[in-house]
Amino acid sequence: MRDPYSVLGLSKTASDAEIKKAYRKLAKELHPDANPGDEKVAEKFKEVSAAYALLSNKEMRARYDRGEINADGSEKGFARYQHAGAETGGFSPFGDSFDPEEIFSTFFGGGMRGRRGPRPQKGNDRIYRVNIDFLDAVKGSKKRLTLENNKTLNVTIPPNVKEGQQIRLKGQGGPGIAGGPAGDALVEIHITPHPYFTRQGNDIHLDLPITLHEAVLGGKVTVPTIDGSVSLNIPPGTSSGKVLRLKGKGAQDSKTGQKGDQYVKVMIVLPDKIDSELQDAIKKWGKGKNYEVRSKLK
Repeated sequence: MRDPYSVLGLSKTASDAEIKKAYRKLAKELHPDANPGDEKVAEKFKEVSAAYALLSNKEMRARYDRGEINADGSEKGFARYQHAGAETGGFSPFGDSFDPEEIFSTFFGGGMRGRRGPRPQKGNDRIYRVNIDFLDAVKGSKKRLTLENNKTLNVTIPPNVKEGQQIRLKGQGGPGIAGGPAGDALVEIHITPHPYFTRQGNDIHLDLPITLHEAVLGGKVTVPTIDGSVSLNIPPGTSSGKVLRLKGKGAQDSKTGQKGDQYVKVMIVLPDKIDSELQDAIKKWGKGKNYEVRSKLK
């Protein structure tokens, strides 16, 4: 087996978090479910899983870094004897049935013989991708999830969840080895964009179309928020691009419980068809007016 650090694309100074991140990325790309029938990818997936199994075990990683064991988890002496056996016509002190994979399985709880019993190992984590609507991400919801073993769960999506955030379901991953605990299921959240809301932190942003009449004379308009529609006062003489604030109409902070604000950016929208009456009115109004709007650009 190749150097586990090279398999995961890491240096020997990689932190535990970097090792886990690299494994998750590769496991997601190489998982057999995503590459059905591709034996080469399946072998790479096994290699990546084996590399992570070794490096995620602090004791085994330390032994590997000290040069006490090989990349496949076998003792350094075992590999040397095997090599010596090859040079002497196949003699091995472990007999003709010696198999490095059997030694590897020893370190991961796979039926060890001798005075040391199988070492319990935690099962692998499983990553699941879940798509949710924008409002469900802001306000929280429940999502039904089917696991690899066909077990179904109702996953609670907390309010104000972020894009790419992972929800850990303890003990719902791969089975443990040699009596070890099961791995976890990691539910990765992906949010479907809303047709007109966007979010920045706990604040909600909205572009609001208004008529020329409302921009000039002002008035009250109905504005959607994540909690329902509210009334907003448009001041007379409001230009496109002006931002108005609806205090406390944003998303609720998951730690403090306080709500952000909703910011409404006003956008003046003209009629689809400009009739002669509107044209005449604008021409009449514009006569003799010093209406310069681009003076600051000079």
